[in-house]
Amino acid sequence: MARTRSPQPVAGPTLAVVAREAGVSVPTASKVVNGREDVAPETRRRVTEALDRLGYVRRPRFTGARAPGLVDLVLHSLESSRSGAVLRGVEAAAYEAGLEVVVSAAPVRGPDAGLDAGPEQDRLDRLTARGSSGVLFHLAELSAAQYAWLDHHRIPYVLIDPAYEPPAQVVSVGAANWQGGVCATEHLLELGHERIGVIAGHRRTMDGEARLAGYRSALASAGVRLRPEYVRHAGSDETSARLRTHELLDLPEPPTAIFVCADRMALGVYTALAEREVRVPEEMSVVGFDDLPEARWAAPALTTVRQPLAEIGATALRLLVRMTHGERPEGTRTELSTRLVRRASTAPPPAVRPRKYRPDPAERPTA
Repeated sequence: MARTRSPQPVAGPTLAVVAREAGVSVPTASKVVNGREDVAPETRRRVTEALDRLGYVRRPRFTGARAPGLVDLVLHSLESSRSGAVLRGVEAAAYEAGLEVVVSAAPVRGPDAGLDAGPEQDRLDRLTARGSSGVLFHLAELSAAQYAWLDHHRIPYVLIDPAYEPPAQVVSVGAANWQGGVCATEHLLELGHERIGVIAGHRRTMDGEARLAGYRSALASAGVRLRPEYVRHAGSDETSARLRTHELLDLPEPPTAIFVCADRMALGVYTALAEREVRVPEEMSVVGFDDLPEARWAAPALTTVRQPLAEIGATALRLLVRMTHGERPEGTRTELSTRLVRRASTAPPPAVRPRKYRPDPAERPTA
C-alpha cells in the first residue's frame, strides 16, 4: 500500500557545525563521513575528532545486501492525473513484490523540473535513514549532484519517463513516443488530411522531440510536404497551447487537423477553437497524446495516443526490484508500446476550403 511518511527529525549537530569546528569545508567533512579516501590524514583526524566531540550521528550507508522492504517514489506532483496513473502501477507491482512505497512530491525549480537544489540533500539523506531499498523518480531530470550522491551510496534507482536524456548508465522506463507520433499522424492522413499542424512541448525534451520526429516521419512516408509554419512549440500547458492554436488559425492556409503532443495541451486547443467558433471535428480534427482521464471527459471526446502510464510505473518497480538483488537490466532504456484510441474528435477534412476564421478575440479592439 502506498503511504506518505512524515519526515524524521535528525538528532545532533549538522555537518556544517562539524565542518566549522574542524576548520574545513562542508564537502570535506562530508568526504570523511562517507569514507572517501581523497582527504589528507591530518584533515581526516581533525574532522573525526570533531565528529566524536560533538556527537554527530553518522547515517548508515546503504548496501545491496539489506533485505528490501521499502522503496521510495518521488513525484513531481501529487495532484496530476499522470502522477496518479504512475502511482497506481507502482503500487500494484510493489504489492506483488511484498514492498511498501513511501510517496513524496518534490519541490521544483520550474515547470516540470527536477528536485529543488535547497532541500535535495536532506531529502536524499532520509533514504538511508529509513533504509529504502531503492528509489523511483518521476521527475523531468536529476542534477549531477544527485546522480553522484545516489551512485556513491550505491542506492538503486530508476527514472520514470524522464523529460531529458539521462546519463548513459542510468536505467529509465518510458513510452514509445516516436511510434506514437507516427500513429497519430497516420490516422489523420488516412482520414484524408494533408494540412496537419502539430503543437509539440518544450524543445529538446526526449518525449517532445520523439513525437515530433514521428509526425515528420509519417508525413515523409506519405509523400506529404512538411510545412514549417505548421510546427509550433508550447510549454506543455493549456495556456501556451491555446496561443499556438490561434497562430495556426491565423495562417493564410490554416491546417485542417492538429496533432497535439499532450492531452493537457489539447484542452487549450479546444478552448482556442471554441473562441474562434471552429467546430471539432467538422472543421478541425484534433489528436492528443497520453490518454488521460481528461481525454474522455472532453467534448467531443478526444482521439488520442494511449501512453501506458500505469504499466510504465509497474515496469519501473519490477526493474528496481531486480536491481536491489544485484541484477543489471540488459539495456538502460525500456520503452512500452503506445496505441491510438479513436474517439469523436477526428473526421475527414471539410469537402470545401475552410472559411476564413474570425480574428483572435484577444486581439479585437475593445469598445
